[in-house]
Amino acid sequence: MPEWVKAAQVSDIGPGQKKAIDLDGLAVLLFNVNGQYYAIEDVCTHDGAPLGSGRFNGTSIACPRHGARFDVCTGKAMTMPAVEPVETYPVKVEGNDILVEVEL
Repeated sequence: MPEWVKAAQVSDIGPGQKKAIDLDGLAVLLFNVNGQYYAIEDVCTHDGAPLGSGRFNGTSIACPRHGARFDVCTGKAMTMPAVEPVETYPVKVEGNDILVEVEL
């Protein structure tokens, strides 16, 4: 059953920034897009590479291996060679805490 897990604090991720986190063995990337927070699984659906070291620009992140881009708000694969979306997770803010809903 999914549960809300504290992933970071609001002050950890400024606008236009990302943060890689480990939620009990699940690699997740958190993004701040103009004050809205989004979370995706930190893995490229093309070859399994971590996306965390990829370039984050606006609302997309590029895989550092082959350049596939993903929309961080929806998980949608935007460019080849990826065709499958990345997993997205619900995010909410309570006070200064950023919570992500995941199944652990």
